[in-house]
Amino acid sequence: MLQRLVQRFGELPQVVAVALAGSRGAGAQDAESDFDLYIYALSEVAVEFRRALMGEAAEIDNRFWEPGDEWSDSATGARLDIMYRSPEWIEDQLDRLLVRQEAAIGYTTCFWYNIIHSEVLFDPRGWYRQLQDRARVPYPEGLRRAVVAKNWPILRRNRSSYRRQIELALQRGDSVSVQHRVTALLASYFDVWFAIERKAHPGEKRLLTHLSEPWALLVRNVLDAQPETLLTQIDLLLDRLDARLAEEGLL
Repeated sequence: MLQRLVQRFGELPQVVAVALAGSRGAGAQDAESDFDLYIYALSEVAVEFRRALMGEAAEIDNRFWEPGDEWSDSATGARLDIMYRSPEWIEDQLDRLLVRQEAAIGYTTCFWYNIIHSEVLFDPRGWYRQLQDRARVPYPEGLRRAVVAKNWPILRRNRSSYRRQIELALQRGDSVSVQHRVTALLASYFDVWFAIERKAHPGEKRLLTHLSEPWALLVRNVLDAQPETLLTQIDLLLDRLDARLAEEGLL
């Protein structure tokens, strides 16, 4: 099924590469994992072509996140998430990290991880393999410090920090806001943690598997905390993070 899709996409003159990424590209899939297929094209792949290729049951041209299609193959039961990117866009994403060393709030290095942990299925010009070669470098120290500078203060140091927002939401009994801000706090926490470890961020799934058990326990205690103990568990997690940052000379 994948070979057929790759062959058809490869017949289009604007397609320069096709890569399998996500959990299957990284070798971390389970029985429920879909196939994340990335089509790198110099211009848009026509919606009509995609509809003819995948049929009327497919969701074609979703644009809620990256442009893409979602489809289930009736013969194999495999689920596919097909995303379309321009080579220039992904090259700029890599430059943002490795050249300009610009951080984001949470998930800074996910595209870097995505490039490294992809399986090349179609790459006649060798462009994608060259992109992977560029990506396989040590974590830049400037980027490491930029991630900490962008994400650490908003954990609990700033006046509008996530911890402060969670405290106010608890006082109001606003459980939706508490959930929202805890999720944001953990996103920035993991961004800092992967920077400390000099590892590209693997994305939102299975994050606890990347932590040693003492660190994972601290995160689980935040997730499992009742309202009356939530701030205490957050402080225990962030105290441990601050100590590690001090050890690394990153504060």
